[in-house]
Amino acid sequence: MATKRTPSNLLGSKVCILLCILSIGDMSCTAEESSKYRSGLQYAFYKHSCPRAELIVHQVVRSAVEKEARMAASLLRLHFHDCFVQGCDGSLLLKTVPGVIESEQDAAPNLNSVRGFDVVDSMKAALERECPGVVSCADILAMAARDSVGLGGGPRYSVLLGRRDSRTANKALANKNLPGFSFNVSDLVANFANVGLSAHDMVVLSGGHTIGKAGCDKFAERLTVNPKDPAPLDPSYRKYLSQLCPEGANTAADVNLDVKTPIRFDNAYYSNLLKNRGLLHSDQVLYSTQGFSHDQVLLYAHSNRAWFTDFVKSITKMGSLSPITAYNEGEIRKKCGYVNP
Repeated sequence: MATKRTPSNLLGSKVCILLCILSIGDMSCTAEESSKYRSGLQYAFYKHSCPRAELIVHQVVRSAVEKEARMAASLLRLHFHDCFVQGCDGSLLLKTVPGVIESEQDAAPNLNSVRGFDVVDSMKAALERECPGVVSCADILAMAARDSVGLGGGPRYSVLLGRRDSRTANKALANKNLPGFSFNVSDLVANFANVGLSAHDMVVLSGGHTIGKAGCDKFAERLTVNPKDPAPLDPSYRKYLSQLCPEGANTAADVNLDVKTPIRFDNAYYSNLLKNRGLLHSDQVLYSTQGFSHDQVLLYAHSNRAWFTDFVKSITKMGSLSPITAYNEGEIRKKCGYVNP
């Protein structure tokens, strides 16, 4: 089983320092936490080994999003769900092999939920034709997430690359580490801290729900009026949702997470929370719970620029969690769904 190492090289140190400087105001950027970013990742990692790698990924993502706008959210979510389980190593992409691998795709938070694997396979096939055995599946996820954000109108940013792919998956850890839609703020803070992300990062990255959808079963309990609900729902919005999910959790329908601009990557997610129009309990509690998350939601609801700036920092931080970078560890998969023979 491949272990993850974080060599403290000069480049990693510079990235760490930069992230901490940019995170002024987020006091959680401690020496202990920042050590996670001495990871050996680099900007323009494939400049010489596969110069067209980022262009190829962008072209495939753009084509997929043009065919189905929702795919942008699906690809962003793949990167998130990959990094939260044993680091950003492409383990989420591995399919079940009886007696060998239990796929993270079969974990409860992912089952019948994560999607976009066919698009990832298309990116990998195109890259293998261009430069065989060079670009990792883990890096494909990071690049695809970046391009999905940009194509939706979000910030355009450079992405750190150089991850290698794991030879293992961890279904049990996926069940444990991925945040739940019924979590309260304290649950979310603990969940993100468990993988090395701060409470600040949690509120920032939750804004990714400005695109995408959720099944009726993920919020059905919110359709019943509950005076003690710590995450209240606007009555008119509840009525609207009840029409979309007439059979509650048993309704086979997906609903936009952002009722205002569902395919636009913008701060409408936060302004919706101010109106008690957060679809999921775990979204609405960020504003309804007094404290740091409430104040942060207010800031982003009134400043798209502030959120974009912080989003780039936080997703870069998340994408740097425990990657495999040593050449004697992990591999560059030929097909993202399977380890190499």
